[in-house]
Amino acid sequence: DMEVARRTGDLARMSQLQYGEIPELQKALEALDQAEPREATLVRNRVTDEEIAEVVSKWTGIPVAKMLEGEREKLLQMEVELGQRVVGQKEAIKAVSDAIRRSRAGLSDPRRPNGSFLFLGPTGVGKTELCKALAAFLFDTEEAMVRIDMSEFMEKHSVARLIGAPPGYVGYEEGGYLTETVRRRPYAVILLDEVEKAHPDVFNILLQVLDDGRLTDGHGRTVDFRNTVIVMTSNLGSDRIQELAGAENYAAMKVAVMEVVTHTFRPEFINRIDEVVVFHPLLREQIRTISKIQIGHLEQRLAERDITLKVTDKALDLLGEAGFDPVYGARPLKRAIQQALENELAQDILAGKISGGDTVTADAEEGRIVFKL
Repeated sequence: DMEVARRTGDLARMSQLQYGEIPELQKALEALDQAEPREATLVRNRVTDEEIAEVVSKWTGIPVAKMLEGEREKLLQMEVELGQRVVGQKEAIKAVSDAIRRSRAGLSDPRRPNGSFLFLGPTGVGKTELCKALAAFLFDTEEAMVRIDMSEFMEKHSVARLIGAPPGYVGYEEGGYLTETVRRRPYAVILLDEVEKAHPDVFNILLQVLDDGRLTDGHGRTVDFRNTVIVMTSNLGSDRIQELAGAENYAAMKVAVMEVVTHTFRPEFINRIDEVVVFHPLLREQIRTISKIQIGHLEQRLAERDITLKVTDKALDLLGEAGFDPVYGARPLKRAIQQALENELAQDILAGKISGGDTVTADAEEGRIVFKL
C-alpha cells in the first residue's frame, strides 16, 4: 500500500500508513513474539547434537550417532542385542562383545582394527548371521557388512585383485577389491569367508592389516582399516565339533579345534587375531527358536501388504522338525519355511484367495501345514 500511495502521490495515505498502521502492526507482532513460548516458533534458530550427527551420518556413511550419549548403555547390553538374532552361541557372542567393548573403551591398540576374529564351526550355525548382526549393531545397517569369498583367491596371481594391480599391469585402473571397498566405506565389518582356502601370500597381506591397521593399494594410496572389524570364517575342525557336540565343556571343544587350526595357520597369524571363536552345532530346540525368528521376518513382509499371519505352536513344531539337520544347521529350515509357508501363501495371494486386511492362521494337520482364513 505504501508503494501505491507513493506512486499516486497520495500524501495523506502515506502519512496514515507510516505513522499509524505500520507502527501498530509492529507493536502487535512484538507482543505476540513475547507472549509465545520459544518452542512454538515456526523456524528454530538452533540445531541439536543429534540432528548434526544424523546429517553427518547421511553424508559420510559414518555412524556418528553411535558416539552420542547412550552408546555406553548399548555396549553394555551388546550380548542381549546380538542374542536376539543369533541363537545357541552364547560363548561366541560373549567373546565378540568383550573384544568390541575393549576397543571402544580405548584399551586395545589404536593402530589395529576395532576387532579381529576367526569364527570356526560347521555350516549353518550362525557365523555369517553374527557378522550381519554385528554390522547392524555397530554401524546401523547390515549393508555395512562386506563379504569376500576367499576361495576366489587360491592362486598366487589372484592376490593382486585384493589390493590392486601395480602400474603397467592389467586391472591397474580398477583398484583392489578389498582396498577399494574399505576406502569407500571405512566403517564396516569385513567378512573373509572360508579363509583357509586362500593362497599363503594372502595371509601376508592380512598380517599387515591385523598388525598395522592399514594397507597400501596398487595406486600407492594408504587405506585405513582401524575403523573396521575383520571376521574370518572357516569350517576347520567341524568334525571335532560334531564329535563333542553334546559336551558341556566348551573349553575342551575349543582345545580340540585349536589343534587342527594350529596345523593349518601360521603362529604369527593366529597371534594377531583378537579372538578365535568356536561355534556349537545347533540343537533341535534351538532350530525351533530360529524358526520363530525367520517366521517373524515373513510376518513383517506380509504386514506391509496389510496381511496378518499367525502361526500355531503345532505348526512351529512341524517346521522345526522339518528344518532340523545336525550337519547343515539352520540352512534346511529356510527351505522348509519356503516350501511349507511361502510357496502356498504366494499362490493364494496371486489367486486372490488372500488379500489386504485378511488374517491367515497357519496350523499343522496330519503332518502338513494348512491355512485358515
